[in-house]
Amino acid sequence: MSERPSLIGRTGPAGTRLLGFGSAQGNRVVTNDDIAAMGVDTNDEWIRQRVGIVERRLCDPDQTLVDLAVGAGANALADSGVAPGEIDTVLVATCTMPGNIPNAAAQTADRIGISSPAAFDLNAACAGFPYSLTVASDMIRGGSANKVLVIGAERFTEWVDWKDRGNCIIFADGAGACVVGPSDEPLIAPAVLGSSGDLVDMIGLTPAGHIFQEGQSVFRWATTQIAPIAERAVEAAGVKLSDIDVLVPHQANLRIVEHIAKKLRAKGARDDMVVADDIVHSGNTSSASIPMAIDHMRADGRITSGDVMLLVGFGAGLSYSGQVAICP
Repeated sequence: MSERPSLIGRTGPAGTRLLGFGSAQGNRVVTNDDIAAMGVDTNDEWIRQRVGIVERRLCDPDQTLVDLAVGAGANALADSGVAPGEIDTVLVATCTMPGNIPNAAAQTADRIGISSPAAFDLNAACAGFPYSLTVASDMIRGGSANKVLVIGAERFTEWVDWKDRGNCIIFADGAGACVVGPSDEPLIAPAVLGSSGDLVDMIGLTPAGHIFQEGQSVFRWATTQIAPIAERAVEAAGVKLSDIDVLVPHQANLRIVEHIAKKLRAKGARDDMVVADDIVHSGNTSSASIPMAIDHMRADGRITSGDVMLLVGFGAGLSYSGQVAICP
């Protein structure tokens, strides 16, 4: 029996870093009053009190999920100063792609001008972006990629029953993206990933193909389980809660976001920690919500290069994630 050969390949860098962000949203601004005018039994005050949303963005009929992904991805490349030809892998996190074949990533890459990259979609719903960021970081450190375009993109318009006031007030259309590249030091920490498949009855699709979720069950799960996940992510990064400059939880519900921030501050996070509240004007865009919030806060000057960000993804108790990364 011959001696087994060693497999020698490209070795990866010591770490990875975020190089830039971009975002894109649906063309139509839809206010709470607009939803009430559709015949939904609701009003502006009711929506603000329960989920904190003032307005959301929805797509025009001819604006597709891939359109959103292309817009966000191109903006992230421009922000990072990376040319399309430097990207060798494209990941699209989504749970609302209308057809599984072909995937969104390959179409997005082609339209941006990225030639023949590795391209695939990842579905972890609202935790999809941190999951994809982890995959991208690990691919680079392992030597399988050099620069990766990571996109979270969702188009909920066709997935929502616009007479169901418990759900139609929440969801929106949008995409957020970032470019991940190699670094001499680890500026994207290892992630804490997990799932709670026993809670599968909390969310799903109706026979008509519309999304449903048990709002109160999701709220209870998120407000009791997410803060400990965030604490574990901080520990995995080798930092303290007091080191966190920016908290970017998935933008599910403003009450949930505020509750998580309150719990973390009680455990040692600073009072001046910036907390993402993009949901107020963007709605819940699932896997797009974290990168889109970061892009908007950078544009507004609320966060700056070098800030320590704590990213927390969660969705109806099925997949969750926590990760620390340095803002580019």
